[in-house]
Order: sequence, then C-alpha cells, then structure tokens
Amino acid sequence: MSILNVNTRRGAWLCAPALLILFIAVLALAVPVFAQDGGEVAADDVNAIAKKMYCPVCENIPLDVCGTAACAQWRDEIRIQLEQGYTEQEIINDFVSRYGDRVVGTPQDPTLRALSLVTPWLIGALVVALAGFSLLRWWRGRGAQAAFAPAGAPVSDDDYRARLERDLQARR
Repeated sequence: MSILNVNTRRGAWLCAPALLILFIAVLALAVPVFAQDGGEVAADDVNAIAKKMYCPVCENIPLDVCGTAACAQWRDEIRIQLEQGYTEQEIINDFVSRYGDRVVGTPQDPTLRALSLVTPWLIGALVVALAGFSLLRWWRGRGAQAAFAPAGAPVSDDDYRARLERDLQARR
C-alpha cells in the first residue's frame, strides 16, 4: 500500500505545474473579454437607429437593410457618433439638418408631421364618401328609370324617337 501512496503523490506533483499553466492561460484569455465593455458599440444599437432612417441613394429602403456603400458609410458614422456619446435623437437631428427630412421619411416639424400623417386618411374618407354618394344617386336613379317604362311592355326605337321629338318641340 505504501507503493501506491508514493506513486499518487508523485502524480499530483506532476499535475500541479500543468494545472497552474492552464489557470494562467484561462486568465490571459479572460482579460480581453473584460475589455469589451468599454468603447465598442454593438451592431444592434447602430441598426436600431438606422431602422428609423432611409437610404440616401435608393427610395423607401431603410438604412439598416440597404447594401449600398453610402448606407455603409452612414452606419459607420452612426457608430462613431454613438461611441462619442450622442443620443439617438441627436444623431437623427444631425442627419436631418445635413440631408433634410427625406432621411427620416416624415417631417420633424410637429405641424407638418401631423399634416402628412392625417392627410391620406382624410383623402381616403373623402373618396369613400363620394363613392357612397354616387352609388346612392345611381341606385335612386335606377328606380326612377324603371318607372318610365312598364315592366312587361317592350319599348321600340320609334317610341324613343317620338318622345325625343316631342321634348325638342317643347323646348323651342
């Protein structure tokens, strides 16, 4: 039994330096992980702002999904501004001041924004009201035309021509 104890102790002393080297390697790899909390901006943060803006080259394509070089430059600029501590609204205001309201798709002025968002609904309601009014007039007019001619009697072209002649004579 004493031979077993000697071999076990010698094996433990041989493993200790290997465990120490492994521990130091794990610590060395963990140091860069702690360093990432500082200045790096996540792509999700950039895309959250870019989603609210539109491509300067293409029409109606959000900045976060556009693949043009201009959009890549704008996303890099957003990343730099986030690293400098700008807020989301400050970044959007900066782009609007340089490139105009086209960047965000809707005007930044509250009055113009309300007008641009309400106007399509008002036009749609007006179209529906006019269509309903026209349909109602047509429906009422259809009933009045049916009253002129009896349902069972066929009307010939001569009857229409005679009625037209009488109406023209009455106007003179």
